[in-house]
Amino acid sequence: MIFENFLTFLGKVLFFSGLVNDKNSFPKPLSKKDEEVYFQKFWQGDAQAKDILIRHNLRLVAHVVKKYNGAAEADDLISCGTIGLIKAINSFKPDKGTQISTYASRCIENEILMFLRVSKKHQQVGSLNESLGDDRDGNEISLVDIVTDEREQTDIDLAMHSQLMQKLVKAMRERLSDREFKIINLRYGLDNQIALPQREVAEKLNISRSYISRIEKHAISVIQQIVHEPNFRDFQ
Repeated sequence: MIFENFLTFLGKVLFFSGLVNDKNSFPKPLSKKDEEVYFQKFWQGDAQAKDILIRHNLRLVAHVVKKYNGAAEADDLISCGTIGLIKAINSFKPDKGTQISTYASRCIENEILMFLRVSKKHQQVGSLNESLGDDRDGNEISLVDIVTDEREQTDIDLAMHSQLMQKLVKAMRERLSDREFKIINLRYGLDNQIALPQREVAEKLNISRSYISRIEKHAISVIQQIVHEPNFRDFQ
């Protein structure tokens, strides 16, 4: 449970960073010429150019997520897909002859497949043939499709996320107050428990929901700063 919670949490932190203002209204894709210009700027160290590349490729995330409609909550899939997109922007090499849209779509899908695999594993699915939903062509997706197609890459990604999770949780403990850390743990299930809505966290801690919201917002802003630090560059 903790890995899928962590993946969705990280995706939501990235959404808070301002890359997405309205998940239902993504910016239009860049022209090929503009995309090349922004990639050149990004490779020269321009962080703003990278944000533009991510923002203008978010439609790819929505497109890939549609393939897994019904396999998990849409917001969770979008969050994981966003992480895949960021990885794609970080690692894209044009000299391999692949377009960024093709390369990014695969990275987004890999991230979603990893999330689904880990999620179903923790739910103790009894059969590899159990349905996870249908793809956009109406074909049924089963766990065996995920496990057999992506096992090696998924294991590598899981190891990377495990290291990231340990670093981020350690940094959160150091930078957040005890109350902030507890609320984030409860809200996003980072302590291997079920993630709770603000209302239930407020009842549990006997404080108002609006206060929970203010504390969470401040904590997320601190975490946003953390994930943009050099130690987390591979996941920015």
